[in-house]
Amino acid sequence: MEETQKLWSCKKKGIFLYLMLLFIWKAVAVHIHYSIPEEMQKGSFVGNIAEDLGMDGKHLPDHDLRIVTRTGMVQYFSLNIHSGHLQTSERIDREAICGQAEKCILNFQVIVESKRKLYGVEVEITDINDNAPHFPPGEQELKINEISIQGSRFPLPEAQDQDLGMNSVQSYQLTGSSHFSLDVKMGENSARHVELVLEKSLDREEQSMYELVLTATDGGDPIRTGTAQIKVIVSDMNDNAPIFSQSLYVVSIEENIPKGSTICRVRAVDLDEGINGELKYSFKKATKKDSQMFLLNSTTGTITVMGDIDFEESPFYELEVHAEDYGGLFDRAKVEITITDLNDNVPELTVTFLANSIKENSPSGTVIAILNVEDQDSGMNGEVTCLIPQILPFQLKKSTDNFYSLVTADALDREQRDSYNITVSVSDHGTPPLSTAMLIALHIIDTNDNPPRFSESIYTSYFMENNQRGASIFSLTASDPDWEENSRITYSIIQRNINDSSLSSYISINSETGIIYALHTFDYEEFQEINFQVKAQDGGSPPLSSNVSVTLFILDQNDNAPQILYPSSPSDDSTGVELAPRSSELGYIVTKVVAVDADSGQNAWLSYQLLKATEPGLFTIGIHTGEIRTARFFLDKDALKQSLVVLVKDNGQPPLSASVTVTVVLADSIPESLSDISSISVPADPQSDLTFYLVVAVAFVSCLFFTFLLVLLSIRMYKWRNSQLCDSGSVNFNGVPVSQFVGIDGVRAFLHSYCQEISLTTDSRKSQFNISNGNDSNTLTDHLTSEVKDPILAGEDFNLTSGDQIILQVS
Repeated sequence: MEETQKLWSCKKKGIFLYLMLLFIWKAVAVHIHYSIPEEMQKGSFVGNIAEDLGMDGKHLPDHDLRIVTRTGMVQYFSLNIHSGHLQTSERIDREAICGQAEKCILNFQVIVESKRKLYGVEVEITDINDNAPHFPPGEQELKINEISIQGSRFPLPEAQDQDLGMNSVQSYQLTGSSHFSLDVKMGENSARHVELVLEKSLDREEQSMYELVLTATDGGDPIRTGTAQIKVIVSDMNDNAPIFSQSLYVVSIEENIPKGSTICRVRAVDLDEGINGELKYSFKKATKKDSQMFLLNSTTGTITVMGDIDFEESPFYELEVHAEDYGGLFDRAKVEITITDLNDNVPELTVTFLANSIKENSPSGTVIAILNVEDQDSGMNGEVTCLIPQILPFQLKKSTDNFYSLVTADALDREQRDSYNITVSVSDHGTPPLSTAMLIALHIIDTNDNPPRFSESIYTSYFMENNQRGASIFSLTASDPDWEENSRITYSIIQRNINDSSLSSYISINSETGIIYALHTFDYEEFQEINFQVKAQDGGSPPLSSNVSVTLFILDQNDNAPQILYPSSPSDDSTGVELAPRSSELGYIVTKVVAVDADSGQNAWLSYQLLKATEPGLFTIGIHTGEIRTARFFLDKDALKQSLVVLVKDNGQPPLSASVTVTVVLADSIPESLSDISSISVPADPQSDLTFYLVVAVAFVSCLFFTFLLVLLSIRMYKWRNSQLCDSGSVNFNGVPVSQFVGIDGVRAFLHSYCQEISLTTDSRKSQFNISNGNDSNTLTDHLTSEVKDPILAGEDFNLTSGDQIILQVS
């Protein structure tokens, strides 16, 4: 009982060890092995390849399992993609595929495309007894000399059986006569040589011919047999058998040797004379294929080539040659023909798996294609080198047998290169080497890996003020090296406020072109610059963007005329009056014209010009200061009242200007100036003629206003005539604002000292001359306004007589 338990324990350990070894073998095995007998029906089950690969049968179609096919090869197997079973697709004849090889193995590969992996599969085809032994066709004739002694041996034809092992010929049996027996000898490679043994002496006169039956039997199940008819002819005496010069002839020839070429010559000698010494050469135990390849001259023993010698079909031939005389004696020799391989087969390159495109962010080692390389030659001629002759970010990796994987070696960038034409070259190691090449086109798919980029980090631009609304004021563009949607850029302005208002109310941007438009008419005096940021965003997923700062400077236009601050614009139809003492020195500052311009830069550079004067050359004005100075000493003949028209002009293009009339009274004191003014007879109004000329000029320009201007001219002439016809009147200085006297230091001091009314009584007529401090009112007088007629020189109703009273009011 104890021994039984120990034995059972040892068995369990052995089974466990066997299972472990089996598991380890499956883990490291490269090929999947199956074994099936030949001649199975089409569609017969070979093996469950899906189960052997560890795949789930329910999700088998998802793995895309298929057999790798090779060009020009017969496919004996097929794969059921639903069950994962390997089946036969053709009837398999072991003898047709492998001939007399001891093992017949069919190799192929299975690819799992979901994993991009190859698995080798080998199926061993086992032999069945499907071929019966057979002899050469026809009756076999054998000649035996009557003097042959007992025990003489004569060769008999041997049966051929394409099966192997026990299924081949195992025994022979001879029937038909007791004079003969059968002897079977084992030769090289387990070959059986059959010889006829003479058991009794022959007497040609008693019986000249014997008919025997030779039966060959194989060892298969069921047992198959073959028979041959042997006709023995008893001949006269022949006591010398042929003898070959050598028992083995070794010949080496190259494949593709031309037909008709002599490869060797066998020779045997027979010491007999006459017909008994004549020999006949023949092939024995030659297959049909060997008979088609080589021809033996029966007379000379020369062996010549008759077929196409191809190393890939058969690298070796073995022939048996018999030399037989006419007496029936013979000798045998063996001819071994070795075929030398030539490099006559170009390597074959086929694509098993191919991906025409990959993403640019694919990791290194991504499989692009699986290639199979085959060369039918052998040795160095069959060894191949597979490579990529170009310098590309790809490499070839050998997987199993003659399969190579084309994989990525470096990171890809579509922006640098969007496609590749990969040349895969295969060359063997023969002399000279043969090669072939294949071109694989690969397209790189874009990913959104580049944000939009502006050409400059900061944009600065300028545009003129007073722009039109909706006008284009600036344009910027960004570039994106990506492709299609990943490179489609949209522009937007990042919102901010300007003067408590939204930026979008001032400018807008075209989201497609990047052109910036003004929604507002800008005034340089209000805005000098606009700062904002523009965002460029691509259409990728997720989108990428970048920002850039933009500064738009508004340029000044000369759109503001100079504004004269002093003298201020006359009020109540009066002009300013400045006093200049008659004793003034040369260069004495009478007054100063003060003006400003709202523009900037050269548009605000002002120049002063004395446009018109009562006494030309009496006064000068500083071109940049506006100071009115005396140009010479005053003379007695100089008019008491001097009218100066000053033009103020800026430096813009085109220049704008304004003018003002300054009235200068030549007097050492205010009472003197008033008495001098009262003694001046009122001259005719020179402005009337000027007005007339202006009216006439305007009439030529526009006929539509001709009538209106004539009426206006008539009214002016009517007033002028009334002023001339008046016999007496009063001089009223109420229309002269005191502000016009600002700038004369003596008068100003005088006014501030007395600050009271001054009454000058000359007659019953009274008039008031009001003088007040000048005010710095910001009024702008154009040229026509400055041409208002001088109330002192005009024919207004005033008359300075001895009876008039002039009141000078200082405030």
